[in-house]
Amino acid sequence: MACQVTKAVEPIEFNTDREAFTPSTFAVEPGRALIEGSQVYIDNREGLPTNNYPELIFRLGVWERLEWRLGFNYSVGSQGNVVTSVEAGELPIDGGTLYESNVLYGLKVETTDQDGWIPQSCFIIEATTPTFGQEFGTEPVATAVFGWEFPEKWRVDAALRYAYAESDIVWFSRWGPSVVARYPLTDRWEVHAEYFGTFTQGLLDDVNRPFFSPGTHLVIGDNAELGWRVGWGLTRDAANFFSDAGLAFRY
Repeated sequence: MACQVTKAVEPIEFNTDREAFTPSTFAVEPGRALIEGSQVYIDNREGLPTNNYPELIFRLGVWERLEWRLGFNYSVGSQGNVVTSVEAGELPIDGGTLYESNVLYGLKVETTDQDGWIPQSCFIIEATTPTFGQEFGTEPVATAVFGWEFPEKWRVDAALRYAYAESDIVWFSRWGPSVVARYPLTDRWEVHAEYFGTFTQGLLDDVNRPFFSPGTHLVIGDNAELGWRVGWGLTRDAANFFSDAGLAFRY
């Protein structure tokens, strides 16, 4: 009797950046566009819950390995607890009400292809400028991302995000390390588990906000993707819980 060989799952990948806190290691292909957005609910330990929307980011492939990025977000609730790669504000929660919006702009470039232990990697440089709210200056943000694909198409990606931000009193640093394991259950359905956090340096009272966050996404048709992720804070500084439900469309 001949043995039947099971083929490995070949997942359909959009390589969205909003699917997890850790961005994708791939840029959008030249001549293609990817639009991502989501609704984020954050259950803060103190103060009002925070709602962020539309977490919109438009990614356009312009050359091989290079994309332009333009985004917009609006936040209402209480300050603090950055849980996505589109948010900008990160100030101590003081029970005050938060109403702010900002625009994001920048680029992403692939830097290496996976070759043995050399990872697939990219670098994102962008800035956010407030259009309304308590924030004052443009905030530069740099993110290095790297990862490996393993047999059966599962991946481990990691990133380090750095932002130079402004409070009411002083400019400060915000670090955002993260690592995520992604596994395709079918060619259209993927699950992941992630650790990430944001840690400030230079504030009078620095904050330490790590999270554990599982999630999933489902590809619908040829050019649409549904995604959902949740997370729980691991320290008193971090929010109790967050939920992030989003969509992505490619053209």
